[in-house]
Amino acid sequence: MANEELNKRVYVRAIKEQLGLIQLAGNDESLNRWAIAPDINRPGLELSGFLESNDLKRVVILGTKEYEYMCKFDYQTQRDRFEIITDSFTPCIILAGGFGEMQSLLDLCNQKNFPVFRYEGQTYQLIVELVSFLSENLAPTDNLYGVMLNIYGKGIMITGKSGIGKSELALDLINRGHMLVADDRVDVTRVHKSLLCTAPKILKRMLEIRGVGIVDVTRMFGANAYLNRCQLDFVIKLVKYDEGMESDRLNPITESFDVLGLEVPMLTIPITEGKSLSVIIEAAVSNYLLNKLGFNSNEDFKERYRKELELNGAEQ
Repeated sequence: MANEELNKRVYVRAIKEQLGLIQLAGNDESLNRWAIAPDINRPGLELSGFLESNDLKRVVILGTKEYEYMCKFDYQTQRDRFEIITDSFTPCIILAGGFGEMQSLLDLCNQKNFPVFRYEGQTYQLIVELVSFLSENLAPTDNLYGVMLNIYGKGIMITGKSGIGKSELALDLINRGHMLVADDRVDVTRVHKSLLCTAPKILKRMLEIRGVGIVDVTRMFGANAYLNRCQLDFVIKLVKYDEGMESDRLNPITESFDVLGLEVPMLTIPITEGKSLSVIIEAAVSNYLLNKLGFNSNEDFKERYRKELELNGAEQ
């Protein structure tokens, strides 16, 4: 996966289409440049002539302040300063806010076939849209094996060994009104402190049921049975019950599941024949939601039990 992350890139062509940019300099070939950093550069220091510790691998945004500053210089000085931020590593320049179409910049960039764009909006809007787009497309990714569902508004991934019944359980949960995100393989992208999950394109809306085959949940249950993407909040691991398995009814097996450097809470549920597993999963998710709100039934029961023992001891 490390090599894949190093090769991730977003082409300037995609940035132009996503943000609806107006091209001012450079031809169609210039759109084949790419960005590899999910951030932007406001090159105040570079335009002032300070070249130490500069980062030229990010998309450059020029706004009102940069325009007012560069207007203080003559044509040739402007070209010399713009030369610094139009090297082979810089993806493109986007003009926003009150940055006028400075002729020195356009002449230089047309000569170098370097892409310059105009954004019809405020600078802060451009920064938010661009950073969000780059962050999502350059974010670390991984794929996990299990079934991803949206249950009670939370992203729940059900894992377990092959053949344990994950897809059949998912079918029952969908029938009970919950939503499928992905079956078998879950593609996960880390965006800041969130993990966004979706299905590979070929598997979207599809669920494999042993003995039945592949079913399209949207055709079988309607459009509300499928969700294109959701955040990963909670992992439930299914294991076959073993009589020798250590069990504590007041302390269920809870641990964390590491995904792309983020810890996701995980609950291990032993399963046996004859139990209504979908109801158990719903109860587990409901209990998870209560815990998030600060309610812990296990701890409440322990406190009641402790008080009962103290009361009985006092009466004796």
